[in-house]
Amino acid sequence: MAHAVVVDQLAALADLTRGRMMLLLEGHELTVSELCMVLQLPQSTVSRHLKVLADGGWVVSRRDGTSRYYTAIFGDRSSPMRRLWLAIRDQVASTPGAGHDARRVKSVLERRRTKSQEFFATAATGWDRLRDELFGRDFSARAMAGFVDPDWTIGDLGCGTGQMSAGLAPFVRRVIAVDGSAEMLQAARRRLRDAGNVVVRQGDLETLPIEDGELDAATLVLVLHHLPQPPAVLREAARVLKPRGRLVIVDMLPHDREEYRQQMGHVWLGFQEDRITADLEAAGFERVRVHALPPERDAKGPGLFVAIGEKRSEK
Repeated sequence: MAHAVVVDQLAALADLTRGRMMLLLEGHELTVSELCMVLQLPQSTVSRHLKVLADGGWVVSRRDGTSRYYTAIFGDRSSPMRRLWLAIRDQVASTPGAGHDARRVKSVLERRRTKSQEFFATAATGWDRLRDELFGRDFSARAMAGFVDPDWTIGDLGCGTGQMSAGLAPFVRRVIAVDGSAEMLQAARRRLRDAGNVVVRQGDLETLPIEDGELDAATLVLVLHHLPQPPAVLREAARVLKPRGRLVIVDMLPHDREEYRQQMGHVWLGFQEDRITADLEAAGFERVRVHALPPERDAKGPGLFVAIGEKRSEK
């Protein structure tokens, strides 16, 4: 039986055209039309040879949209199929046809790249708008959570309805989401009901329901301007962070929209960079950085900043 299998596999490679196909497909995924261009053969011939290779277990295909891509498979280094292919590969590669194939396949692959380059050459001015229409505006920021250490426990302080917790949960070991509003936490629990690594707790940010040094990192996103004593909140954040733990703050730059006090319960009309820096350092943070964020095109609120600080190591 094994002898019969080897004979069948040899038969699949006995034709030089199929050998040239294998040489192309061992390094590239190509469509039938691309193979036609490289081999300079009609589609019916290429399809017939591909069927023989596929029936022999030498190639596989996958669908990508309306296209189907073919590639060669050999198994691991010690597999009989790989050893069989290596025994004849050099002979196929030394033929004049294989040399022409190698040059033409470069042209085919360059054509793929050229199509992409042509698109970006004409779409550059409207690319941001097109990307937003196709994918939204939040995907790149959400993807940046992939830089976070997967073993971390992160505190989402002032979690609101849990949007930040939902974004962080897939990337970390645990999220502790804290807010003082029962109504906000009810919405957060609905949003996070399928996130098994998120713990939702009610509590004041000045007296967090979190143990000393329990967190590797923490966030305060659009929270500080609602709080009567931001320095006290920053000291409490330092308490629950491990040494070298990182705090990330997003909040508003100074503005004059007094109506926010009545409409949205704001206590502070934004924060100066030097104030945030001083408050963080006084709370026990170092390596403080504050950066103004570029405004969103359709955003109607004041400008935002991000501030980062690391809890000082204990000596």
